[in-house]
Amino acid sequence: MIHYFKNINNQTVEIDKPESDVWVNLVPPFKEEEFFELGEELDIPIEFLRDSLDIDERPRFELEDNVKFIVIKTPAENNSFNDSDAFYITIPICIILTHNHIVTVNSFDNGAIKKFLNTFQKRQPDKRNLMVLKIFEKVVTNFMDYLKEVNQRRNILEQKLYDANRNEELLELVRIQKSLVYFVTALRSNELLMMKLERTNFLSLNEDEREILNDMIVDNSQALEMANIYTDILTSTLDAFASIIANNQNEVLKRLTTLTLILTVPTLIASIYGMNTPIPYRNSPYTFWIPVIISFIILLVASWNYYNRIRKTKAK
Repeated sequence: MIHYFKNINNQTVEIDKPESDVWVNLVPPFKEEEFFELGEELDIPIEFLRDSLDIDERPRFELEDNVKFIVIKTPAENNSFNDSDAFYITIPICIILTHNHIVTVNSFDNGAIKKFLNTFQKRQPDKRNLMVLKIFEKVVTNFMDYLKEVNQRRNILEQKLYDANRNEELLELVRIQKSLVYFVTALRSNELLMMKLERTNFLSLNEDEREILNDMIVDNSQALEMANIYTDILTSTLDAFASIIANNQNEVLKRLTTLTLILTVPTLIASIYGMNTPIPYRNSPYTFWIPVIISFIILLVASWNYYNRIRKTKAK
């Protein structure tokens, strides 16, 4: 689906066909014939449009036939039905600058372009460099919002784990950890892209636009630092819970071992009195009760000692 936007009398409106100084926005679903028609009409290399559909496309920029191609990553919710996949992934936004147009291609619906559209009345498609920088700004803002949401979800899951250790919460924390890996990788690549754009002046920015790009680099670095901090916190949390689970397992095994040893003594005594050999008091009418009473006394003494040891350990 292709949308065309143009600034007319200081108002950005949608038009039916491409004209000079318009913004062309492509969103799913795509048709192959639309790509060919748009490429021929706007003189865009077809490889640029095809590369836009690759979800694994890395952030980069390229120049071919005076057409500039920029790829930047933005976060998005993962619609996978696999319960082990990450909650969030990163997808590319492809920006194509022709002689008279700015074209954006979104392989999936994403929040950055939606936020851009919500404030599009303030945009000027004829100022293409400024449009690119504002898309960068929305991408960084989108990362910030998702990072805050990830951190809030992590806090809720940790609180649930404090109340009761369950596998469901641990698995969800692992999915959050996978999401943060996507975020850290994309933010680092975006940072390198912006720094290279600044160093090479690929967009031929003026002084004000370069200042805006510098601000975007700073904001992106802040988002990257937040993602790294949340990743470290989550890793430490998972390690701590793994240690707690291991300690609890050791405590349970220790109690089971102690209980097994306590129950072994009555079994041993009963086994001795059950042997077909001469034993003391074998002709006594109390032959049955003697091993039972001895076993019961030993069981009480061993249990009392074990209880006192546990109580002293908890007191410390």
